[in-house]
Formats: sequence, structure tokens, C-alpha cells
Amino acid sequence: MDVSPADPSTGQGEPPGRPGLLRDMSLSAVLAGFVAVVVSYSGPLVIVLAAAAAGHLDKAQTGSWVWAISIGSGLTCIGLSLRTKMPVITAWSTPGAALLVTSLGAYSYAEAIGAFIVTGVVITLVGLTGVFGWLMRQVPTAVVSAMLAGILFSFGTGVFASLKTAPWIAGAVLLAYLLGKRWLPRYAVLIALAAGVAAAAATSRLAIHLDSIELARPVLTTPEFSVASLIGIAVPMILATLASQNAPGMAVLTASGYQPKDRLLIGSTGLVSTALAPFGSHAINLAAITAAICTGPESHRDPKRRYIAGVACGAFYLLIGAFGTTLVVFFAGLPKELVAAIAGVALFGALAGGLSGAVKEEKDREAALITFLATASGVTLFGIGSAFWGLVFGVAAHLVLTRWRSTRSADS
Repeated sequence: MDVSPADPSTGQGEPPGRPGLLRDMSLSAVLAGFVAVVVSYSGPLVIVLAAAAAGHLDKAQTGSWVWAISIGSGLTCIGLSLRTKMPVITAWSTPGAALLVTSLGAYSYAEAIGAFIVTGVVITLVGLTGVFGWLMRQVPTAVVSAMLAGILFSFGTGVFASLKTAPWIAGAVLLAYLLGKRWLPRYAVLIALAAGVAAAAATSRLAIHLDSIELARPVLTTPEFSVASLIGIAVPMILATLASQNAPGMAVLTASGYQPKDRLLIGSTGLVSTALAPFGSHAINLAAITAAICTGPESHRDPKRRYIAGVACGAFYLLIGAFGTTLVVFFAGLPKELVAAIAGVALFGALAGGLSGAVKEEKDREAALITFLATASGVTLFGIGSAFWGLVFGVAAHLVLTRWRSTRSADS
């Protein structure tokens, strides 16, 4: 069974009529997928482009890299969402790209490609063995919910932080969202997006220019393997991708009421990463922040129909990826305050759910609080992000407090 609220794969009780995909289609879910893609291309992709510049990649190699990570994300989003009937959102490894900003220039591009292949192979093996999933299942539910809330906290506050630099844009988004929630709750994010774009245009903050649109041309690079690149690129990227991306990604699905199959999800993204590595893909993995946009009630009130958001997200990935870097300028022209405000209101529901799950059980509240604070702090240790450390500190606190309570009860 894939989804705990209900199992959509059985098909029992569904009225005859249109095929399942068309029957389950909804504007709110498609919009959630679109917003997730906007957030991805207006934020994390900038790090990829910075890494390409640091590695002195030419235009063709950079375009191939963007094509590979976009196509990989699109295929896995669509395939896994249809297979599991869950909103499985994948993306390229943001911490992995950040790592490459400082390290790619020290190796040849062919050596980097070799490290990317090794990264994909190792992640595939880790996923298929089930070790990663077993570890994730040992984490208390309250800690998982608190980590989700910590990840989304800065996006929630970002709505109000944007009021300082772009009050008309952020204010229009927030007001339109609230009015939409009152009168048309399923389309609140769409209404907020329209209001934000209108406000940005009215204040001359839209800087979208498309001089030409060209299809991407994938560039196949023959890999080279060296001990130095495996140690300098592959090892830290494996750790960062598993800990900072796949772990939170699994947690988001779990916190939203789903039961993700870790072997299928991690193994599949690893395989796709390996296949596309010769074209520049450094790592494809489960997403967390953009996943929360698609897994929450803003996507659809029925959890069984939210998988449409994953399919839509994948379709947008494929569309944009087909044009390489030429469409990236479209998203670069959106005001950062507009993106922050839309992402924030789209994540309100998921943030509320995370906070609710974190404090539901009194015995787990202190561990959940520690998880939330550590995750929301944004601390990075040894190149691994705060989401992983929130899990570590939260589980440690849970074990200490649980053992202390158990020992005290036994002594009394």
C-alpha cells in the first residue's frame, strides 16, 4: 500500500468513466506542480549555473547540464508519481551543486563526469538494499514532522520579509491568498500568483526578455576516473545528497500521510542519475521544499489525487529542460520577492501540518522542538545541511529522554 489515507491503486469504489489520470486531474494540483518548478528554476538552478561558471564549462556543456538535470527530474517525477499514485517530486541535488561551486574547478570536466557516475551508482545501491529506508523508519513521527516544519519555516517568514523590500508585490500576494482561501480555497494560490504578477508588472519589477528560444543539444562526455575526483567530489556529494535531500524528501512524504517505498524511489533516482551523468547530471534526488508544495492540502484536499501535481511538475520540467538554458532567463526575470511570497503561501498548509504533527504527542514535544530549532537554524556542518542535523539532534534527544523516562519508571 502506497498511501496511508487511502489506497488509490486498488481502484475499488471508483465510478466508471474517464481514465484515472483525466478523472483525477485538477487545476490546483497542476498549479502546485507549476509553482514547484518556478521555485526550482528561480533558486536552486542559479547554484548550478554558478558551478558551471566555476568549472569553466562552455555554453554547450552548461546547456547539456541543465538539460540532463531537468529531463532526469521530469522523467522521475512523472514515472514515480504514476507508479505510486503519490506526488513524488524530484530535483537536482542543491547541496551537491553548491559543493561543485568550490570544487569543480580543481578537476577536469571528464573527471567530474566520472565522479557523477560513481555517485549515481552508490546511491542506487544504497536505495535498492533498503538500508536508507530502514534508518528513516526508525525516526519518531514527531521528529519527522518537526523537521518538515523547520525546513519550511524560512519560507513562511519569507512572505513577511518580502514586505520590506517589495510591499506592493508581497502585500498583493498575501491579501489575494487570504481572500482566495475565504471564497475559493482550491484556487487560493492561483489567485495569489495572478495578483503578485499584476503587482510586479504595475511596479515595473518584471524583467522578462526572451531574445531567442533554442532546443538544447545534449553533449556526451567520456568519463575519466581518478582517486582525487572520487574523494573530492563523489564522496561528499553522496553524503550530501542522501542526508540533505533524500532524507528530508522521504520525511515530507511521510509527514503528509504517505508511505513511500524507499527502495523504489531512491533506487530509481539513482539509476536515472547514473544514466544521465555522462551528459552532466550531477545527482537526481527526492525534493523536500518543492515536494511540500505538492504534497499538502493546497495541492488537493484529497491525498489520492495529489499525484497529479507530481505528473504536472515533471511535465513542466521536461518542457523547460528541452530548451536548456534559453528559458532560464524567464524565471530569472521574476522578482525574488514574488517567488518568495508565492512559495511561502503555497507552503502554509504543509507548515501548519508539520507544526501540528510535531506537538501532537506530549512525550515527544521536547525532541520535536530541538529538531525544529536545529533545522530552522540553517546550520551547515561538514558540508551537510540543517535538515539532516535536525534529525540527528532530534533522534538523540528522543533517545535520551525516552531512556531517562524508562529508567526512572523502572527504578520507581
